[in-house]
Amino acid sequence: MFNKFKPFLIILISLISLFVIVILGAGTDMIILNPKGPVGEIQKDLIMLSIYYMLAIMIVVLSFFTFIVIKYRKGKNGDYQPNMHGSNKLEIIWTLIPVAIVIALSIPNTQALYELKEAPKATAHKEPIVIHATAVDWKWVFSYPEENVETVNYVNVPTGHPVLFKISAADSMASFWVPELGGQIYGMPGMMNEMYLQADHDGVYDGRNSNFTGKGMAQQKFDFVAMSEDEYKEWVKDSQENEPKLTKEMYDKLLLPGSSDKMTFSSTHLEYVDHGKMGSANYAMEVREKYGVKEPSKHGESDEEMDHDMDHDMDHSDMDHSDMDMDSSDSHEHAH
Repeated sequence: MFNKFKPFLIILISLISLFVIVILGAGTDMIILNPKGPVGEIQKDLIMLSIYYMLAIMIVVLSFFTFIVIKYRKGKNGDYQPNMHGSNKLEIIWTLIPVAIVIALSIPNTQALYELKEAPKATAHKEPIVIHATAVDWKWVFSYPEENVETVNYVNVPTGHPVLFKISAADSMASFWVPELGGQIYGMPGMMNEMYLQADHDGVYDGRNSNFTGKGMAQQKFDFVAMSEDEYKEWVKDSQENEPKLTKEMYDKLLLPGSSDKMTFSSTHLEYVDHGKMGSANYAMEVREKYGVKEPSKHGESDEEMDHDMDHDMDHSDMDHSDMDMDSSDSHEHAH
């Protein structure tokens, strides 16, 4: 009995699911399809091209399916028993069609891949700003080596100017993503990945880690602030003159697991360690061992014990951060 109605049940569930998706998606802001920079525009075009291809394929397949079902239905043909045998012509055709589809999709994707390796064409004449983005459980650290400025959980850039991000991680593998400007690329300890981004409009854009790295991953966000060239230069000058220096001890405490407020410093951690180099891959683990933060793989703790120890360590981390927060209280005012 169930088998008789199974096809209709599948169709009904599919229609209900589609209806729910449409209703839930009607009030959302599809920021990926409304990019605010040239990198996001290229990626949006690739997404839309793939959608158009999939729609065309779906229409053709469903049309043939409907035609076959109607033409060769049992009620029309009675006890017709076709002589089933292979057709070399048909097999060649339905093998070549997917090959053609893959080739058609791979050409624009390959072109875009090479295009995204360079600064956006419209602003290629401008020298890109270099920013090191380092993921730490669970915060983001941004270093401006040429300006000698470092920020935590926010990054300021001039509008209409290419920015070269050099992305790595101090501990867990993270994913650097600003949905409205372009996505995403992984950061790993001991490795350096590069990605160009550019904001064409002033504003504050949400950035995040889109790779699960533990219970604090949901709070591992940052503000990507695009401002005018003059405002950016003024912010850099103000940070260089008024913000505290980042000492090695202060940076080591930032490497302890836990969230953090926005901070600004007038020096960078690159003079102490560059997490993008292979020799620094274990630096964060060594710092945590120094401060007594246990690693489950080393001590064989259960998940419950690890959660308890991590909470304890994060409490101490927050206490240790108090001196940094006091020293850089003024920096919070400049974070925006």
